[in-house]
Amino acid sequence: MEFTAAQQIFAALLVAGIVMLALEVFLPGGILGLIGVVALLGAIVAAFTAFPEYGALVAVGIVVFSAVILLAWLKIAPSTWMGRKLTIARDLDDARATDPELDGLVGQRGVALCQLRPSGFARIGDRKVDVVTQGEMIEKDDQVRVIDVESNRVVVKKA
Repeated sequence: MEFTAAQQIFAALLVAGIVMLALEVFLPGGILGLIGVVALLGAIVAAFTAFPEYGALVAVGIVVFSAVILLAWLKIAPSTWMGRKLTIARDLDDARATDPELDGLVGQRGVALCQLRPSGFARIGDRKVDVVTQGEMIEKDDQVRVIDVESNRVVVKKA
């Protein structure tokens, strides 16, 4: 059985669209998914040339097949091993963006690990901490004291 050029183009677009959408699951970002959708739309258009009497039926089949696969993925995938790896398993209501250990640094002394102009790193206790001054420059190896912690911002001044 010999295939026409239109049928070969249809098959290539259909396979490319399905492969791109499948890859989008593992390599998210939207580009592969967009290319996959465009390829499937191209396959629908090519179906009318490749199969003149069945073009509409093939187009409806592609749309229905895509919808069924999408719904199955949304319903079944989150309960599978792979789906649990790809999705968030819990909400983040109790998550914190700040480091609670930084609050205990107020009043402690340390050493500037680099020139603070006005930000840089200091060793406070046994920790390397990202710090900022109130605008003044502090030389490397100068003693500093933590005067404030605002969220994750550790403010120091020369001791």
